[in-house]
Order: sequence, then C-alpha cells, then structure tokens
Amino acid sequence: MISGTWHPYVDGGHASDNCFLTAAPHPGNAGFRNTISLDQFAAQYIGHLTRFPSLSLGVNAGGQRGLSWTSGGVMIPTEQRPSALFEKLFVTGSKQQIEAQKLRLATGQSILDAVGDQARSLSRQASVRDRERLDQYFTSVRELEDRMGKARAWEDVPKPVVSVKKPADLPDRNQYIERTRLMYDMAALAVQTDSTRLISIMLDSASTPPLLLDGEQTSDAYHGLSHHGRNPQKLEELDAIDKAHMALLGGLMTTLKASDEQGDSLLRNTMVLYGSNLGNGNTHVTTNLPIMFMGGGFKHGQHLAFDSEQNYPLPNLFVNVLQQLGLEVDQFASSTGTMRGIELA
Repeated sequence: MISGTWHPYVDGGHASDNCFLTAAPHPGNAGFRNTISLDQFAAQYIGHLTRFPSLSLGVNAGGQRGLSWTSGGVMIPTEQRPSALFEKLFVTGSKQQIEAQKLRLATGQSILDAVGDQARSLSRQASVRDRERLDQYFTSVRELEDRMGKARAWEDVPKPVVSVKKPADLPDRNQYIERTRLMYDMAALAVQTDSTRLISIMLDSASTPPLLLDGEQTSDAYHGLSHHGRNPQKLEELDAIDKAHMALLGGLMTTLKASDEQGDSLLRNTMVLYGSNLGNGNTHVTTNLPIMFMGGGFKHGQHLAFDSEQNYPLPNLFVNVLQQLGLEVDQFASSTGTMRGIELA
C-alpha cells in the first residue's frame, strides 16, 4: 500500500485519468498534448518479445479516455469485448486468412509511406503550429509502421492453445463488476501464455450504477456517489463498490500466484500496479493518490506513507518498474529517481 503520492502538476480533475500512466502535466489546459505512457515506453524495448507488444483494455470506458498513449500523444483505443480479445489472442485463422492478413499489413504500411511523403511536402508550406501537428502525425505514422512490421513477423507463428472457451460478452453496462472479472480473466490468460507482457486496463464505473457481487444494485453511478457530501447511504454504497473491486483484484492475485512459471509463481514474475487518478472523488483533488503495488519479486506487506501535504512523485515507482523489466533508465516523466522503500525480496 502506498499513500501520499501524486503526479507533479497533473491537475484538471476528471481529465487527469488520461495521465495516470503518463504523468503529463496540466491535462485540463487548452492545447494539452499527452506524452508516452509507462506501458508504451516499455513496449519500445521489450514489446518485440511477444506476439502483442502490449494490450490496452477497458471496462465501460468511453470516448477519448484510456491509459495507453504513444510518444506522439495519441491514445491507443481500448478493447472492451472479452470475446474479441479471446479471438485475437488464441484463434488462428486458415492459411488463406493468414496470407490475406499479411497482405493487408504490407499494403497498409505502403499506404502510410505514401501519405507520409505527401504530408512532408505539405509541411514546408505550413505554419509553426501546423508543423507541430504534422510532427505529431509523423510520429504516429512511424510508430504504426513499426507495429505493423512486427505484427507481420508473428503471422506465421502459431497462437497458443488454451483449454478455456471463448467468453460471452455481457450486454448490460450495469454488469460492470462481472465485466471487470471477465477482463481480469482474459488479462491473466494473456500473461500465462506470454502473449504479451504489458497490459493496461481502464476501469470506468463513473456513469454506471453497477450490479454488485451479491446481486444488489447501487442507487447511482460511481461519479454521483463520489459526490457524497458525507451522506451515509452514499458512503455505504461506495464502500460496497470498493469492496467488490478488492474482491476481484484478490481473485486476480490468487490466479497469478497459483500459476507456475519456470518453477516460480507467476505473481512473483508479474508486477501489478493498481490505483486512481483522484485522491478524493468528492473534491476531485489529484493529490494523495491511493496506490497498490503487487508482485514482481519485491518486498511487500508494508504501507509506504509519504507526506500527505508535500506529496512524493508517483513516477518514481514507474522507474522501479522499468528497471525491474530490465531497462537501463533512471528517469520517467517527472520522476526524481526510484521510490524510497521499494526493495527487492
């Protein structure tokens, strides 16, 4: 458990959720441009080791909201259908379908090259502001070309075979808790089969009155309940939602702990970061963020309580994560080093 942390200068209330893994400052300002997220930064170094460099997942996440962002400040859309994710991870097409997919990847890359040439010609006539936008576009094109090239190389590699059946999607958004459970199950399968080593999951019950584990439904969505004004009923319902979340998280930890990987627990080989972009939903403050950090071969079972008034940079923990992944880095975003109190077991 970690408290007393923040992302320095990340304000803006609701807008700050897009910066949870980027720590880009002032997301509420006009003209804000996001920066690369923790998972995508790592994917540049280790993404080639797996079929999917990373997975960006979501539960009830809508609009331009997500946790994964490219170096060009472009959000990677979230996959919110467990059935589609299952097919992506484990269903192998016919030989004809594989060849068609390889052709689509090659054709798409050549089209991007052609459009890029036209855009570079246009940039010579553009204003400074427009050139900045074009530069953002070029960066996105280069990143997409790179991902397409790597994806083509994996088309001839058989996908892993799993014993579980494809999950059925839950149509009711109010089934938020069960939707989250399904997405955790799929994330665990992706890690167990080494289909990817980097996963982000945006959980959003802000506008959905969720059905809880006992079948009861809250009177309002999480956002409405978060503005509780110390109302006892709203606080009780918030508590019920949070307990449901912790039960699901506990289930995911149990699954990872029970999974053997080369004679060790998969949980010891997997880092799980869990938290919120708001320290207090009632006031929308972006300080004193509630954070949990699990697994990864670190010493656990402690509460790192940093100063609640002069908060400690959360990106320092991100540096620990990157170093544990084998990256030789000593800074990420607004970090000032590694996080005090985080040690290897």
